[in-house]
Amino acid sequence: MKHLITFLAITIILFSCKQNKKAEQEVIEQKAETKVDDWIYLFDGISLDGWRAYNGDVLPAGWVIKEGELTFDTEKRSEANRKGGKDIIYAAEEFDNFELYWEWKIPEGGNSGLLYHIQEGDWAPYEVSPEYQMLDDLKWEEINNATLEEWQKTGADYAMYVPDLSQKMVKPAMEWNTSRIIFTTEKVEHWLNGKKLLEFVPWSEDWETRKKAGKWKDFPKYGTFKSGYIAIQDHDSPLWLRNIKIKKL
Repeated sequence: MKHLITFLAITIILFSCKQNKKAEQEVIEQKAETKVDDWIYLFDGISLDGWRAYNGDVLPAGWVIKEGELTFDTEKRSEANRKGGKDIIYAAEEFDNFELYWEWKIPEGGNSGLLYHIQEGDWAPYEVSPEYQMLDDLKWEEINNATLEEWQKTGADYAMYVPDLSQKMVKPAMEWNTSRIIFTTEKVEHWLNGKKLLEFVPWSEDWETRKKAGKWKDFPKYGTFKSGYIAIQDHDSPLWLRNIKIKKL
């Protein structure tokens, strides 16, 4: 009987050690998986937690979830009749260096933008924050009876850096695009549909020259914030987005 009790005790100890090692291994594997795929979903198709109006407390009317997509359900106005004013921000967290990925589509003549390093104040978001332009390059000019510069078109770092046209693949209105911004203090990249469109060094001599010579010469705060919120622009155009996610770098 004494030997049986001893045997059972040893068996229990060995089983417990095995279970502990198994648990430890699972923790190690989970940490490794998190390190590889450390994405934060800003919009996962289910919830709008963290999103609100720029300089506001709640989401403006029109920003809703439909069929798992973040939709700006609004009347499309021409550029001449544009009102705007319903920009939204992901205000749950600020980001400095990051990789940001999202999918989007717009109607014919549509226009919007995604901005980063947003800080709220008595200014419009675009006056202080860099913007990745989202636009219907194929029909906007015809519908609005106007001509655009390349720095105003899809994939541009708005009013600063233009896309490499040899790498740019523009999809027709109402087809899904994939976009990516990789931001570090050493280099910024803009991607569209799997192709790198441009890169630049933020706050470099070239960056400062472009800022002072172009659209931002009268906007001293432009690009001065080095961390902040992610924002989506209301440009009086319907917009559909999904799989908005960010990874800290």
